[in-house]
Amino acid sequence: MAGTEKGTMAQKILIIEDEPKIARLVRLYLEEAGYEATAIHDGGQAIYAFRQEQPDLVLLDLNLPGLDGLDVCRKLRGESDVPVIMLTARTEEADRLIGLELGADDYVVKPFSPREVVARVRAVLRRASGPQTPGEVIRAGSLSLDMGSRRVHLGGHELALTVSEFDILHALARGSGRVLTRLQLLEASQGVAYEGYERSIDQHIKNLRRKLEDNISYPRIVHTVHGVGYRLDPLED
Repeated sequence: MAGTEKGTMAQKILIIEDEPKIARLVRLYLEEAGYEATAIHDGGQAIYAFRQEQPDLVLLDLNLPGLDGLDVCRKLRGESDVPVIMLTARTEEADRLIGLELGADDYVVKPFSPREVVARVRAVLRRASGPQTPGEVIRAGSLSLDMGSRRVHLGGHELALTVSEFDILHALARGSGRVLTRLQLLEASQGVAYEGYERSIDQHIKNLRRKLEDNISYPRIVHTVHGVGYRLDPLED
């Protein structure tokens, strides 16, 4: 899948950011960290640039001319599972949640440190690039997760999950029947529990339910434990 290591080649990051100074600064920090980075400043050029560059990860500003970031994210998810990290302003919480609903893996709130962006990029690519335990297959009832290929099957049908959705489901499946807090799931999916980002877990869980459950209004697999977190109760074959 997109986001895997390409031998010794530098991994490619596409920056879609309308403020040239921010884009240039982030690009310089990414290149210093060993990545190959390309920046564009118009949402209308984003899909063309994505197809041309074939990046391993996209940094996507939500406030774009030509085509806004949410529309870009929607189009990207229509053709690829490449990891997407949103760059958002503090006032755009509703848009952040919509972006996560569309399948973005993470977000960074402006104003941000370029070092934080590099750390988040590194964390997402590390999770996407390989299994924690090569060849391991985790089974929970009719659900199976192949850690080597990062493929998920439910009742014999393969599910298309984003990087974050896979990691959250992995944590829930490993602790099958045990309640995991939002912070625990955040650490499992992001590598660290960023305070203030817990609500992103709720949106990833909603996305997972759409793919796992027959009726998301009455979930049978991923249960909410109010005031605590979430629990996976796998359906038997």
